[in-house]
Amino acid sequence: MIIAVDFDGTIVHHKYPEIGSEIPFAVESLIALQKEGHQIILWTYRTEENLYEAVDYCEKRGLEFYAVNSNYPEEEFDDTISRKIYADLYIDDRNFGGLPEWEHIFRSISTQNYISYKESKTKKMFSRLLDKIFGD
Repeated sequence: MIIAVDFDGTIVHHKYPEIGSEIPFAVESLIALQKEGHQIILWTYRTEENLYEAVDYCEKRGLEFYAVNSNYPEEEFDDTISRKIYADLYIDDRNFGGLPEWEHIFRSISTQNYISYKESKTKKMFSRLLDKIFGD
């Protein structure tokens, strides 16, 4: 799937234009979904320096996006093209009902079974959370 994900309030807590603290398991979940073959697009209001800071924040944590505020990496933004991003799924804190917990998002999207995911090189904390969720 192509998954468009917001930054402020979705990957990190709102503190725009600064970068807030990371929302637990957001980055780990997105990396795991990428490993399953999903394309992750950063879809954010941020532009210019604020956008570069958000992308850099994610890259330092191992999350590299398929595209940023565009449908594909080579797309160049201009005023004649809609900023609407095409995706199969949008993850945003402004969804109707708000942002679910990341562990719920991951379980809803993931095609991996629990055992193979648990054996991957993920943070121990997230693995413990999955133990709790699946009752291992």
